[in-house]
Amino acid sequence: MPILLFISLFTLLDFVLLFSIGSQIGLLATLIFVLSTGFIGLHLIRKEGVSTFARARQRMQMGEIPSQELLTGAALIFGGALLLAPGFLSDALGIACLIPNARQLLMKALTWVGLKSASHRHKYQRGAEDWGRSNEQPSSHREEGPIEGEFISGDDEPRRR
Repeated sequence: MPILLFISLFTLLDFVLLFSIGSQIGLLATLIFVLSTGFIGLHLIRKEGVSTFARARQRMQMGEIPSQELLTGAALIFGGALLLAPGFLSDALGIACLIPNARQLLMKALTWVGLKSASHRHKYQRGAEDWGRSNEQPSSHREEGPIEGEFISGDDEPRRR
């Protein structure tokens, strides 16, 4: 649900910016800007996409998994989609996805957000597992070793260890 809210607010803000700036610079200038960013985006996608595909193929031939190239490809597709959408904010974010150095910064930021989100989920999952054991130490901090006690084997009497 939060992602839908973010997308809705992003789209609303993008259209508000488009109409605000468009009213200042005029309809023709706005149309030229929106169309030119679309064509520039398509050119950059083609150029960056071919080099990313070549690097991925090279890594696969070496027997490696092209994880970085897959992330780059996803960023290129996302950036291209943003550039095709009309709006100044989407164009700025789309160009950032297509420029290699800006794309690296965006990937680091998304990785950091993803790690924070994963640690947040882990904290709450672990909290649910440990519910009711507030006085005990978490399982990762318990001392391991032999457990002393009694056991019953079939009809035998209890034996002590």
